[in-house]
Formats: sequence, C-alpha cells, structure tokens
Amino acid sequence: MFSGIVEAAAPVVNINRLSNGNVDLTLRAPFADELHIDQSVAHNGVCLTVVELGPDMTYRVTAIDETLRRSNLGSLEPGMTVNLERSMLMNGRLDGHIVQGHVDTTATCVDIEDRDGSRYFKFQYQLDPAMAAKGYVTVEKGSVTVNGVSLTVCDSERDSFRVAIIPYTFDHTNFHEIKVGSVVNIEFDIIGKYLARLAEFASK
Repeated sequence: MFSGIVEAAAPVVNINRLSNGNVDLTLRAPFADELHIDQSVAHNGVCLTVVELGPDMTYRVTAIDETLRRSNLGSLEPGMTVNLERSMLMNGRLDGHIVQGHVDTTATCVDIEDRDGSRYFKFQYQLDPAMAAKGYVTVEKGSVTVNGVSLTVCDSERDSFRVAIIPYTFDHTNFHEIKVGSVVNIEFDIIGKYLARLAEFASK
C-alpha cells in the first residue's frame, strides 16, 4: 500500500530484457541502502519487488510481461528517471491518498499549460465503458495517481482530465520529463471502484 507521495526520482542504470518477455530493471536510489530483498517499492506507480541489492546504491526489480503491457515501464531506457515510493508506514500520516500500486491503464499527455509558475497537464486515456461503469474514471476534485504521484483531478471529462503541478512536484518527480505525447501510468481511486461495485450490487 502506498500514498502517492514520491520519495525520489531515480535514474534507470540498466535494463535487461529477458527471453520470457520479462524485464529486469536496475535503479540507483538514495534509499537503496535501506532496502531489503522482497520489499515492495512503487515505480511510476507500479508495485514491484526488490530481488537484488547491488553496489553504489543500486537495486534490481523484475517487471513481468503483464505489467509491461499495462504500464509505461516497457518504454524505459537507461538514464530515464522513475518516481519511487516505498510502502506506507501504518503509523504515519496519509499525505496523499490510498494507492495500491496496481496501474489500471496508461494515458497520453495531450496538453501542458504554464500558469503563474505552476503547470496544468492534460491526460487522455482510452475509455472502456464497461470499466468506467466499475469506477475506472476520474471525478472533479477526486484523486488520481499519475506515474505514482497522488494528485487532485480538475476538469474531469469523459476520457481525459487535468492536474495542477506545483513547482516542487515538477522539480522532484519525473513530471519535468513529461512532454506532449508522453505516456504515463494511471491508477484510478480505489474508493470509487468499491462504490461503483456496491452500486452495481444494489441495482440487482
């Protein structure tokens, strides 16, 4: 379980594409010396398990074929940065919102607007009506996770939404690398999914 508050934007050091379709990712993180094998870390919002600790503050995780199809991890290259968050402490404050680390889909950045130092990013995704009925949508002022960052939705539309990015978030996450055309990972709010499911049962 995560909160969507990114701890570090870490560089990809090495990528090993395996014959079975999986990919080994090696990253360098400032907290790598605090990690241990089997620990969960969110990578651009995708929960992956630490499988190896390396030298020079590096560690390795494996993304399986299913994860690569549902996220933007398959398009990573060495030198690119990834938003990282370790799992949430149960005795801490929930500064973002409840994030599972299970990416629902990807979205494409279609517009970036600079407004008085902050930036508005607009993302568009492929709408599946069946999934939308199950809560895989955004709502005005609701929560959404973009590349692992907990954000508040503004201008929620049928298949798109905007988020406002303050300078701190822009500088300390990989939002500073996102351009029009960039593909990002999206996780819709789990609470909305449960409410949609309960409403479905109530209507039967």
